[in-house]
Amino acid sequence: MLLSRAGLTLLISAALLAPPAFAANARRSSSTSHSSTSHKLSHSRHKTRRARGQQAIDSDRVTQIQQALVREHYLTDEPNGDWDSATVAAMQKYQADHGWQTKLMPDSRALKSLGLGPDYSTALNASGSSFAAPPSSAAPASQDAGFIAASGVRQ
Repeated sequence: MLLSRAGLTLLISAALLAPPAFAANARRSSSTSHSSTSHKLSHSRHKTRRARGQQAIDSDRVTQIQQALVREHYLTDEPNGDWDSATVAAMQKYQADHGWQTKLMPDSRALKSLGLGPDYSTALNASGSSFAAPPSSAAPASQDAGFIAASGVRQ
């Protein structure tokens, strides 16, 4: 009986010590595979970068800009739809003459000044709209006098 108690004690202590040892190995193997997988994913992300934003000006838009620069006597060449060095030089001169920056081509202020700004004719509220000042209020004179007195502004 004494021998069986010692064997039972040894068996129980081995059973209690064994699971943490197996669990540590299992964790190590899963964490190493996870880190190598995440490393591979982050490495592959850098290869698939795309350029963002507008990369080139549409040839129809270039033709419109060239026509406007010809009209304003900044370009002497015939409009051809190519954003070439003559067009860039003409646009830089136009922008410099108006005091605008010359590095961003073309500048939005220059396009508006050339008559090539946004077209709002198809906007929802475009039909029948006027950009006149809003009508004056039809407040009674006594009410206006009260507002003026309350504001403390002397006319």
